Amino acid sequence: MSDKTFVPEDGQELPASQIGATMEALAATIASRREAGEESYTCRLLSGPLDKVLKKVSEEAVEVGLAAKDVESRAAASLAAALAVSPGADDLTVALPPDYDEAVDHLRYEAADVVYHLMVVLERFGISIDEFAAELNSRMTEEERPQGAVLLKPEHIKRGN
Repeated sequence: MSDKTFVPEDGQELPASQIGATMEALAATIASRREAGEESYTCRLLSGPLDKVLKKVSEEAVEVGLAAKDVESRAAASLAAALAVSPGADDLTVALPPDYDEAVDHLRYEAADVVYHLMVVLERFGISIDEFAAELNSRMTEEERPQGAVLLKPEHIKRGN
């Protein structure tokens, strides 16, 4: 776990995979919002015009790209500053700016937005989290895949279509 995360001490046993448990809970929450009514943003995305949710996926993906470039530029600026102070140094110490961590946090936030909106699209078209996992698992070699991983049946593997 990173130094930015913690597990609340509520006495519950932790799932083996935080991401797996989180994705399953998110998929269930999104599915349950189908009947939540127009006051629910997720319900509106699930039942409204398809272009609305597709636009959100696209916008959020662009925001991830911009946030990643922001993180990179802050790191590069720190390196450039260190090189300017000690040109040609073999032992260079680079101090990241105080706002570097904020930029990384923003990238994580935008990435979560992409995943949420993508999960809404999958739910809208009846693609379960297990089917999505099977797609990802089918792209890995046998050595790379988790043991016992769900896979797509060969007739459902469509590449480049």
